[in-house]
Amino acid sequence: MALVLSPRARFPLAQAVKGEGAPLGEVFAFASGLYFRGKLAYARAFARPPRGVPGALVMAPGAGLVPADATVRTGDLLAFASVPVDAADARFRVPLERDARLLADRLGAEDEVVLLGSIASTKYTEPLLAILGRRLLFPQDFVGRGDMSRGGLLLRATSAGVELGYVPVDGAVRRGVRPPRLPRLPRAPAGSGDDRSGAG
Repeated sequence: MALVLSPRARFPLAQAVKGEGAPLGEVFAFASGLYFRGKLAYARAFARPPRGVPGALVMAPGAGLVPADATVRTGDLLAFASVPVDAADARFRVPLERDARLLADRLGAEDEVVLLGSIASTKYTEPLLAILGRRLLFPQDFVGRGDMSRGGLLLRATSAGVELGYVPVDGAVRRGVRPPRLPRLPRAPAGSGDDRSGAG
């Protein structure tokens, strides 16, 4: 994120953030790399939200659940950076709980929410579970995988058009033996625009 906010940065995304703004999802994908790119691509491919509910929501520190397409500028990113990602810190937890309640109120009886963030850490799961309960799901194949492996898994599923299987976060085994390394994808031909070769 420091690169995006650098006064010397001249690439288009940095210039957009300093000016008219850029989509939150694009900014986080640039700053976080493979894992967030995988989450964003997967959510856009498979989300089936109720009418009026965004299909992809991002946990932005201090701002709660923000649509991935929301426009952010320099001031927004600096505000996010000032809030620790810690469920014990009210600056992080209160906006997250506020928006989780708003989301819960807009869900139908059969609607579910899929968490694509870390399921092993209580900083995300504890506040969300308290409000969403058994409607909060996660991809079962996440268990035992690190961030990069989860990102690669999500990009592969998106590319194949195959949705992963989900289980409720409540009561699930969220830590486990590391699964075998994902096989490398074939390198895309130069100029094809396919960036999947780094997934894994």
